[in-house]
Amino acid sequence: MPARYSISVLASAGAIPPSLWRRVAAAGDPFLNADFLTVLERHGAAARASGWQAHHLLANDERGCAVGLLPLYLKTHSHGEFIYDWSWAAAYRQWGLRYYPKLISCLPHTPVSGPRFLVADLAEAEDVRQALFAAAIDLAGECAASSWHVALADACEAERLQSAGLLLSHDLQFHWTDSGYGDFEGYLARFSSARRRKVRAERRQVRESGLAIETLHGDEIAAAEWPVLHALYAETFARFNNFAAWSAACLSELAVALGRRMVVFIARERRLPVAMALCFRSDEALYGRYWGCRDHYRSLHFELCFYQGITYCLQNGLRRFEPGAGGEHKLARGFVPTIVRSAHWLREPAMRALIGRHLQQQRVAIEAYKTQALAHLPFRHALPAAAGA
Repeated sequence: MPARYSISVLASAGAIPPSLWRRVAAAGDPFLNADFLTVLERHGAAARASGWQAHHLLANDERGCAVGLLPLYLKTHSHGEFIYDWSWAAAYRQWGLRYYPKLISCLPHTPVSGPRFLVADLAEAEDVRQALFAAAIDLAGECAASSWHVALADACEAERLQSAGLLLSHDLQFHWTDSGYGDFEGYLARFSSARRRKVRAERRQVRESGLAIETLHGDEIAAAEWPVLHALYAETFARFNNFAAWSAACLSELAVALGRRMVVFIARERRLPVAMALCFRSDEALYGRYWGCRDHYRSLHFELCFYQGITYCLQNGLRRFEPGAGGEHKLARGFVPTIVRSAHWLREPAMRALIGRHLQQQRVAIEAYKTQALAHLPFRHALPAAAGA
């Protein structure tokens, strides 16, 4: 570790200097800012009681100025991080080893790729990254963690981590990119006629249902409405035996803190919300997060979660829409299969070798799956070779 950098371990995101966030994260980022992690931790969505213990690493230079940050949690489970390593935990048990606790650098409950090593723009940026990297390995030893994971790192970061000896895992998400469509009809014009008719039929079903659809930003939603919107999300999660990690108070505080960086598409019946899709946005992308619906309405999920988001992007100059993890049904709506990566440091050599072989096989399978998925897109012409990389 470069001696001129000292590393502090912070027990909460609230202890991270807001001035550092402004220097190390892109302006307008909905997740990497002084509010997002702090609010999730304060309301229990990423707190010790729910199996998330903050150990954020802060790098200071020799003058005591904060110059780098690595968000980090000690975890006792694998929920809410989207690296899908439950089978790894089972393998550890079969070998008589303990997988939890583990360390993870991620955005809790948020399957969005991006930088995890956050460094101020200075000539020694690589030295700061190395200091944070070494500190994470040291911390894993101090916490008796089996492993350290960097979930959904961006492409450059994943390459650096692989060069440093970490294993890479691969997964597939489905992303939309604006290719100069102009408006939604311009987008549909790129579809085959059969697929175009299907989308129009789905949108017509929603229009004819009598539901009113509106788009609101976080600072446009009254605090009194959040319990109703939250109930839609929580009831939908419970219906599929999932746990709703975010409380109504958490969503309400995020809405105030993030303002226009939160976008909610709401369907109303006689002015009462009956469905909602919760999204976040940066200056260039929209990120889908949660869906909730009280009853069954034909095609409403497609309308709120996909078509309204695409329309919003086209109207607001956003170039990309990432509607969340999984979902082959997104292919027929024009979302392109896109490979995402995570990096993994494993303490136990035997498990590293075993899981390393598994990840090599996984990469081949993911790339084959992507090739197959590309053949099911609705467009009249094939995408350029680089699309969905």
